[in-house]
Amino acid sequence: MPDNKSRPSLEHPWENGWAPDTSRAPGTRRLWLAGALAVATIVACVTTIALNDQPADKTSAAREGRTTSDQETSSGLISFASPSPSGSPTASSPARKSASPSASAPSSSPRPNGSSSPRTSAVPSPAASPTKGASDPKPAVVQRSVQSANYPDRYWHLSNGYVRLDAIGSGPEQREDSTFTLVKGLANSSCYSFLTSDGTYLRHRSFVLVKQRNDGSSLFQQDATFCARASYSGTVMLESVNYPGYFLRHERFQLKLERYEYSGQYRADSTFRLVEGLA
Repeated sequence: MPDNKSRPSLEHPWENGWAPDTSRAPGTRRLWLAGALAVATIVACVTTIALNDQPADKTSAAREGRTTSDQETSSGLISFASPSPSGSPTASSPARKSASPSASAPSSSPRPNGSSSPRTSAVPSPAASPTKGASDPKPAVVQRSVQSANYPDRYWHLSNGYVRLDAIGSGPEQREDSTFTLVKGLANSSCYSFLTSDGTYLRHRSFVLVKQRNDGSSLFQQDATFCARASYSGTVMLESVNYPGYFLRHERFQLKLERYEYSGQYRADSTFRLVEGLA
């Protein structure tokens, strides 16, 4: 049975026959730690000097872990579109909308019972305003005759101050009374007013279409303004400005203003073509 020798006390090894280990130089571990600390200090100093030699923006970029493009290094700002001389951006601002809507497509108003009225067809625009220039040319005069869709041989015709749907002969006076100047609407520039050869306008009075001289009143301007709504095959329906949902139609060949009806007869009687003037 081996002897169970207790481990000698480490506090006084010489008293128990132990001797210190002289094979290893004293302080070796401390020397290694000191050397490693010195190397780390040198590396840190070299790194600090290298970073200080770089430009400030690249240094900050390197610290954030990203690279800087040449454009960012030179200016430091994101470039946007330069404003135009008028003060509005040339690239980012949307194009301005025209103040006046297209004459060929005025906005449709709702018809009775919640349904929308027909859209506008391609009809000639009202007389254009003169172009500013050296000579200031006169505005174009747009003369039109109004032809019935279901009675193609009949046109609007002035008779004793009223507008009827008549067959027009070859006489110059009759043709002149069936030709009107199409101008911008007195109450709405996107709609139309009909000017006669003697300087009067067509208006509805007591829902009947008559000719009268403009008295300058707001009521007259509204009564004399009609908006073209597209129908079919290049035809239009003419809606009153101050009575939305009411359209001009002929009844027994008399032109009058009546509320829209969902019937084929009403649609046929209220559909017209704006054609070249007969005069």
